Amino acid sequence: MEQKINCAEACVNGCVLGDKCPNIEFKEATVKFVEETSLDEMLRIAEERLRKRITEPPKWVFPEDP
Repeated sequence: MEQKINCAEACVNGCVLGDKCPNIEFKEATVKFVEETSLDEMLRIAEERLRKRITEPPKWVFPEDP
């Protein structure tokens, strides 16, 4: 039986489910990214995304949209 937890809250200090984590594939990709990417590159990526977000027009979401 798969446990349902809110990972954003329960795992702030590390995964609490270990090998039973339903998001294990994301964990592996994250570890690989952190190991292979310099902090300067991560900061560049974050600054680029923030710049894009600031310059994007607002997106309106209507309840009747599927």
